[in-house]
Amino acid sequence: MKVYTLMFLLGIQLSAVSAHGLNGDHAHLKRQVTTTAPPLATGTDIPPLASITFGMPTRSAPQFTATHSPGATPPIKGAPVLPSALSLVGWPTQDKVPPTDSKEVKEWMKELEGFYIPDIPPTKDSTCTGDPSAAANAAKNGWWTCGGHTRSTDIVACPDKLHWGVTFDDGPAPHTPTLLKKLKEKNVRVTFFVVGSRVIERPGMLIEEYMTGHEISVHTWSHSALTTLTNEQIVAELGWTRKAIRTVLGVTPVTMRPPKGDIDDRVRAISLAMGMVPILWTSTPDGGKFDSFDWRVAGGEVTGQQAYDVFQTLMRNGTNFPTGFISLQHDLFEITVDLAVGYTLDAAVSHEPKFTLQPVGECVGLPAGNLYRETSSNSTFPYRNLTAGGLDVDGDGKVDINFKSAALVITAPIWAALSLSLSAVATLW
Repeated sequence: MKVYTLMFLLGIQLSAVSAHGLNGDHAHLKRQVTTTAPPLATGTDIPPLASITFGMPTRSAPQFTATHSPGATPPIKGAPVLPSALSLVGWPTQDKVPPTDSKEVKEWMKELEGFYIPDIPPTKDSTCTGDPSAAANAAKNGWWTCGGHTRSTDIVACPDKLHWGVTFDDGPAPHTPTLLKKLKEKNVRVTFFVVGSRVIERPGMLIEEYMTGHEISVHTWSHSALTTLTNEQIVAELGWTRKAIRTVLGVTPVTMRPPKGDIDDRVRAISLAMGMVPILWTSTPDGGKFDSFDWRVAGGEVTGQQAYDVFQTLMRNGTNFPTGFISLQHDLFEITVDLAVGYTLDAAVSHEPKFTLQPVGECVGLPAGNLYRETSSNSTFPYRNLTAGGLDVDGDGKVDINFKSAALVITAPIWAALSLSLSAVATLW
């Protein structure tokens, strides 16, 4: 029997309660001291590993210069050209759950029509200890946070052994350009799970990610734990982020990742009804997660060295894992980018046996075009559940994306369809 040791290290425990346990906007992180830059590792712009820890002196973010103009042709076949510059008027308050009484949210709520949305109460605080009643029903309700419960409609691993779905969450952020430069040098493409509030703040960086071949996925507007929200609030979180991405890129993702992995059957049903398949990160049989712990360095819970040791164990587990896997990293903080650029990406690329580092869509065999509504050739997913004959991404009452066929038009509850085996869900792609 293989022994997986991701939860082993230095007394650090990764439990369903604490996994990715930062709050929605990471606001509780203590402010890093801004003094002089720390000493750099030899031949690099990154501090020595021993210096990458909470409270480390910060450095100025790299200057970002946009290299792609409106009208440029994206790398996705058939994708519309890049739209005109983003207007900052009309967006919800950043890093707050959007209001639910807007005309946009009322339009997006229509996407749930015909779907069975389980009547699961919102959790009190998205933790097992904070909501014992929800914890007692975690398996029944498919609550990932409390017990790691998944459904066959979740993407949780790459099917082929030694294939690694590389992901970065919570950006675009000030130090994302440093990460993008490193990824280009190493010829590695990844999936970026982007927060809507960051998208409207740094649209040029999102364009750079997309235009250089990385996959883009929805990671909500405010990074709030979705099981704590009402149906309307979940729709608002997903809808505004989807709209922001389409406004900047011209395409609409058909995947999402719940912040902190916090998902249950109610959140799944809403996500799927809105045409977004949940992507999580891989778990080992003993309950460990392929989580880099970089966010814990930013939170002052572990040191950079401890997180790097966890990453080394992650790779050992990946070598022994019967399939491929999906990992969790972040580009929100300078400290997490330093870990990736200075240490973990090099370790992943040079590892023996060799891993195939890929974005998630590619590692599960999805055609690049099928990751976005506008370019998908799939006639069965996202579901055609709207009588208007198309999707109103902007929420202005007008169809933005006309459905290419009438396949799978939904006129009755289809919870059974949301419980398909993943082999059947593969037909969605």
